[in-house]
Amino acid sequence: MPNPQRGEISAVFDGEERVLCLTLGALAELEARLQAGDLVGLSERFAGGRVSARDLTAIIGAGLRGAGNAVTDDDLARMAIEGGLKGAADIAARLLRATFGGDP
Repeated sequence: MPNPQRGEISAVFDGEERVLCLTLGALAELEARLQAGDLVGLSERFAGGRVSARDLTAIIGAGLRGAGNAVTDDDLARMAIEGGLKGAADIAARLLRATFGGDP
């Protein structure tokens, strides 16, 4: 069960509910992966609402690993995400809101 006070959310992958969390380590991974430079750059990148499939994979993958799931981005790419692409976008948006607050 996710703890919203810790910035955790839950989502369903391959029919299994999993917890996601963008911990400090997960955010550092995301900064490096997306070449954002820093947290402000990362936040600004998503504030405009334009997100690529690569961005979704990076955000969701980092969130899964941040919550302790042993999942690579390649594993994630093969998983069925509840709601498909729209569901993946929703997961990323909820995770960013849980981490940064407000609109991602």
